[in-house]
Amino acid sequence: MHSNVRTIDLTSETESSHQHGLVARADARPGFIDRWLASRVQRIIEPARVRLELWDGSSPYSAGLRPIGDLVVHDRSTLLGLIVNPDMQFGESYMAGRLDVRGALPAITAQLTRLSTLEPSWLDRARAALSTANTLRRSRQNVHHHYDLGNSFYERWLDRQMVYTCAYFAREEMSLEEAQYAKLDLVCRKLRLTPGESVIEAGCGWGSLALHMARHYGVKVTAFNISREQIAYARERAAREKLSGQVEFIDDDYRNVSGRFDAFVSVGMLEHVGKRNLSSVGAVLQRTLKRDSGRGLLHFIGRDVSRPLNAWIRRRIFPGAYTPTLAELTNSVLAPAGMSIIDVENLRLHYARTLAAWSARFGSASDYVRATYGDEFHRAWQLYLAGSEAAFHTGWLQLFQVVFTPRESSPPSWTRSDPFEARITPV
Repeated sequence: MHSNVRTIDLTSETESSHQHGLVARADARPGFIDRWLASRVQRIIEPARVRLELWDGSSPYSAGLRPIGDLVVHDRSTLLGLIVNPDMQFGESYMAGRLDVRGALPAITAQLTRLSTLEPSWLDRARAALSTANTLRRSRQNVHHHYDLGNSFYERWLDRQMVYTCAYFAREEMSLEEAQYAKLDLVCRKLRLTPGESVIEAGCGWGSLALHMARHYGVKVTAFNISREQIAYARERAAREKLSGQVEFIDDDYRNVSGRFDAFVSVGMLEHVGKRNLSSVGAVLQRTLKRDSGRGLLHFIGRDVSRPLNAWIRRRIFPGAYTPTLAELTNSVLAPAGMSIIDVENLRLHYARTLAAWSARFGSASDYVRATYGDEFHRAWQLYLAGSEAAFHTGWLQLFQVVFTPRESSPPSWTRSDPFEARITPV
C-alpha cells in the first residue's frame, strides 16, 4: 500500500499574526473595544445557547438558560473576524488555536448552524461570481490536496474497506463496517446489475465499490480516478483479490471517459465537479450510456437551496467543491443528456451518523495525526468532521442517491421495494 505523507502548509495571514506574537496574552485584560465586539458576537450566538468567553475569563453571556458550551476567544482579531466574515474566520481561528470550543464540538456547531440561513449572502454571491471552472489540471490539484494525504492517514479512521462516503445503516445496530458494506450493495441493487454487464465508475476512491460490483455481481468495471495514491491502492487490492481481470482502474479524469456501458455510477464525485462543470457530467452520460438498456446512479452531497459551499471548507478541505441542488442536477446534467429520473432517496441522517463514527475514530488517531501532520491540521480536520456532522443533522446539507435511465430505456426495477431487499450477507 502507498502511504506517502506530504507536507501540509496551513499558513495564513491570520496565523502569521498568531505566530509573530500579535495575539493577546492570557494576562492582558480586554479593553472597551474588545468587550463591545464580544457583546456583538454574543448577541448573534446567544439564541444557540452558546456562551462567548474572552481571554481573561469574562463573558457577556446573559441568558437565563445554562449554555451548552463556550467559544473561548484569545484575541481581538478573532472577534473582528467572527463579525465580518464568520464562515471563514471561525474555521481559521479554531484551526490556529485562537478560538477554542469548550463542550461537545458537534453539538455546538449544530446549534450555531441552525442560526444560519440557507439563502446566500452577498459575500456568497460575490464568491460564486468570481469562482473559476475546474479545469483538468485544477481538478487534479484539488483532488491531490484532499485525497493524497497518505493512505495510512485514512486507514486510521475509515472502515476496513476504505469507503469515504455516506454509509447506509439499514438496521439501527449496524457497525460502520456493516453499514458501508450495506451501502455498496444497495448501490448495486438499485442499478440491478447482472453478470457480464459493463459498468463505468467515475471517481472510484480506493476501489471498494468497483471490487464489490465485480466480486458479487459478476460485472466488468472500468473505474476512473485522478488521485494517484487511491489508484495505486485500488490496483494493488484488485491484484491481491484476483479481480484485476474484471476491474480496470484508470488514472484519468471522468471527462475523458469513452465507450458504451450498461451502467454508470458515481459515489461522492459530483460534489467535486464544480458548478460550472456540471454540464460536463451530462455530456459523459450522453455518450457512454447505452440508450436502450442503460441506467445510472449518482450518490452525492447536495443542498435544497443553491449556494456556495462554506468558504473555509473550500479553502482548507475541499478546494473547488460545490454541492448542487436536485434542480441543478436535473437542469444541468440529466435533462440535457436525455435522462429520466427513476428514483431519489435522501440519506442525510445516515451521513450524520457516518460522520459521528468517523469523528470517534479520528479522535482515537489524534496522537498519530498530530505527530505526522501537526496540530493545526489535526484541529482543521476535527472541525471539518464535526461541522459536517452538524450540517447533515440540521438539514444544511443533504445526501442524495438518484437513479436514472435514458428516456427511451425501461426502469431497472418494476417496484421501488425490489432494490431494498438485500441478497448478500457480509463476510
